[in-house]
Amino acid sequence: MQYINHYPSPFGGILLAADETGLSGLWFDGAKHYAAGLDPEQKEQDTPVLDQTKEWLTVYFSGKEPDFLPPLHMTGTPFQLAVWAILQKIPYGKTVTYGEIAKEIAVQKGLSSMSAQAVGGAVGHNKISIIVPCHRVIGANGSLTGYAGGTGRKLALLHLEKAVLHV
Repeated sequence: MQYINHYPSPFGGILLAADETGLSGLWFDGAKHYAAGLDPEQKEQDTPVLDQTKEWLTVYFSGKEPDFLPPLHMTGTPFQLAVWAILQKIPYGKTVTYGEIAKEIAVQKGLSSMSAQAVGGAVGHNKISIIVPCHRVIGANGSLTGYAGGTGRKLALLHLEKAVLHV
């Protein structure tokens, strides 16, 4: 069973989803891939995971780096999970490029190279935005491409973190 809740962020409404294992979704209202993977049957109610997530978001949107994480339950292909694991290592206020992630995946898989576009596809299908910080991934030239919540929100999140946007 998935449980849902809503969070009113300064950058728009957010839909939260969790199951017994952890947070399984966090989408801005109207985002590309909104509610992707959400069970057809879900129940709107508070749960400990959703309460922790709302607490995390409140700290985050106050301009501070949260010092805890709610439990996460990420589901996807092995490639997506590998990319999302790298996303979780990007420090608060820092950015990396799709190409840098592609190089790291190539090393992990013992390949000579990996497509930055393939990485971009996995980043774009991240179901737990903000907490799994896909907004910290930028184009090779510093461009703010590829954020499912919209480039305006991506820029706002990076400004909130006081991220340096040059590459």
